Amino acid sequence: MTPSDTTLIRLHDVSKSFNDGPVLDGISAEFFQGQTTVIIGPSGCGKSVLLKHIIGLLRPDRGEVWFDGHRVSTMRESELVPLRRKMSYLFQGGALFDSMTVEENICFPLIEHRRGNRQERRDKCAEVLRLVGLDGMQHRLPSELSGGQQKRVALARAIVMDPELILYDEPTTGLDPIRGDLINELILKLQRTLGETAIVVTHDIASARKVADRILMLHEGKFIADVTPDQLDDVTDEVVRRFIQGQACPEELAELRQDTYKETTGTAS
Repeated sequence: MTPSDTTLIRLHDVSKSFNDGPVLDGISAEFFQGQTTVIIGPSGCGKSVLLKHIIGLLRPDRGEVWFDGHRVSTMRESELVPLRRKMSYLFQGGALFDSMTVEENICFPLIEHRRGNRQERRDKCAEVLRLVGLDGMQHRLPSELSGGQQKRVALARAIVMDPELILYDEPTTGLDPIRGDLINELILKLQRTLGETAIVVTHDIASARKVADRILMLHEGKFIADVTPDQLDDVTDEVVRRFIQGQACPEELAELRQDTYKETTGTAS
């Protein structure tokens, strides 16, 4: 599916602070229907916090969050239920229920939202498992699966309700490069097959380059880059350049060297 210019999500002047200070600082952005947007940035910069605002798990201290023409940031929890049926969230750790089989995990949202009878749910489970290459594993427990297989089951559960929007929270974290690339291929496959809108947060640059139509970089509460994957290497901002090249900033290196010197010489600060 070709990405459209129809805005599905809009953030306007969104700010959020916690006890240790601001995390999001007046963010404004639009996310377009059928497009995969990747948000990159270092660990702890607020990427997951941003996703939780979009799905309504967190409310901004200031600003507006809109999804499909609805202002999510001011809706009551009961009003969010029908909107959340159009969204799906792939948690960083998969968040499978350990005591449930693969089929029970995948069918859980269908049961919760009273979708279909038992056979229809089983058929839907088999359909999404085929999409992620795991049909036949319905009766296994999560403990009987590899880390990569668990991620794929979680992804199958994320798409079982046919969402318009999938939010991916660090989908390749904890996987080796080969299994991580398989997840990337699945994200691309689902975009081609289902045409859904996706927002992926990650610090994995290889993954970002592969799956993104558009890349945003979050730093100190603001977006400091908004480019296509082909434009990423042309960004001149030093913070962006260091991040995509995996280089520590000079101040951090100087502090590390100073600490090393103190440990070596026994000098007190």
